Amino acid sequence: MTLSYDFEVTSPISPARLFKALVLEGDKVYPKAAPHAIKSVQLQEDGLPFQYVKHKIEGHDKDNFSYNYSLIEGGPLGDKMEKIRYENKFVAAADGGSVCKSLMKFYTVGDYVITEDEIKSHIGRTEGVYKAIETYLLANPHVCN
Repeated sequence: MTLSYDFEVTSPISPARLFKALVLEGDKVYPKAAPHAIKSVQLQEDGLPFQYVKHKIEGHDKDNFSYNYSLIEGGPLGDKMEKIRYENKFVAAADGGSVCKSLMKFYTVGDYVITEDEIKSHIGRTEGVYKAIETYLLANPHVCN
């Protein structure tokens, strides 16, 4: 079974800088900005960050500040979900910051139905990582410019 859920996260950081911090230089930023959320970061062959849970990077477009990946092992999957696919795009906000528009697709095992509380928990963890990166970038204006 597949369930899709849209959500947005706003930030005072520009789309280009957030994209660079989260995608292109994640191996440098995650350990400093979100050590509580990310145990380790390794680089994939394509240079994108690979966190302690297993992600499959499915593509990115640095000109349009978008990237897609799937969580395929560990973390919140347990035995109830096959994977969670994330489709993210950073767009400019009127105040000079950005909006991260995300689509999460939950692929459950068998006939398991994910609950609204579980979805909110997944979104909360994702927002927590974004906000940790944002806080780090605000405190370190020289990073990812």
